[in-house]
Amino acid sequence: MFYDQTPYKVKVEWGQRGARAASERGDIVIIVDVLSFSSTVVTAVQHKANVFPYPPPINENAKAYARANSAEIVWGRAEAIREGGHSLSPLSFSSADFGRDFVLCSLNGAACTWIASQVPALLIGCFLNASAVAEVANRLMQQLQANITVVPCGERWSDVRDGENNLRPGIEDYLGAGLILSQLTGSKSPEAEVCIGALKYSSKTIRELIWDCASARELRERGYEDDVTYCCQVNISSAVPILQDTRFINAKDLIS
Repeated sequence: MFYDQTPYKVKVEWGQRGARAASERGDIVIIVDVLSFSSTVVTAVQHKANVFPYPPPINENAKAYARANSAEIVWGRAEAIREGGHSLSPLSFSSADFGRDFVLCSLNGAACTWIASQVPALLIGCFLNASAVAEVANRLMQQLQANITVVPCGERWSDVRDGENNLRPGIEDYLGAGLILSQLTGSKSPEAEVCIGALKYSSKTIRELIWDCASARELRERGYEDDVTYCCQVNISSAVPILQDTRFINAKDLIS
């Protein structure tokens, strides 16, 4: 028999398999991919852009989906230098993107979103909007009479061998999930409590820890120090992306 966190109202699950577990339970889902799908979507929605998530990779299917929605592709950082346009860097979005449509693929956040797209409500959270997304999720829990699963996406190992799991947990997503979980109401699973404990233990040095974690070091070594600094900021945005049909809009515009 497979045992999970079902007895509890608030849970935490990792990556794509965790997103599927939450979806099969019919939970409200909060996707957390700090560096940087979640931070990018929050920033884009804050600037009133419309974001259509699509599973990776950026191939002919993704480009056709963008054309069908009259939307622009959001490239990876390296591809954006070559192709022009917006990238997975949240700092590539601004108030100039008001009303514009974008298709965003990413290995982790977009993939998890696609898997969980049929849940009662799917929200995007990170450090930038932790309190705002928790507030909306608590309200939806009451309105929809549904439980909540927070999904830190993590990263992927690129050199797995046969039979190995390619999920590489990322502390930036775990701590971001902990900050959101700490503000959710209802009974919490032991896994959720431990995640909150990690956040509390790290709270005084959280920026330093994330700055030097593996995911951030990778970005910094590629010249994206400003992205890491930006994504570590706590509660600077009230935008709460919620998946409505096939695109993210601000839940504050949808929920009374």
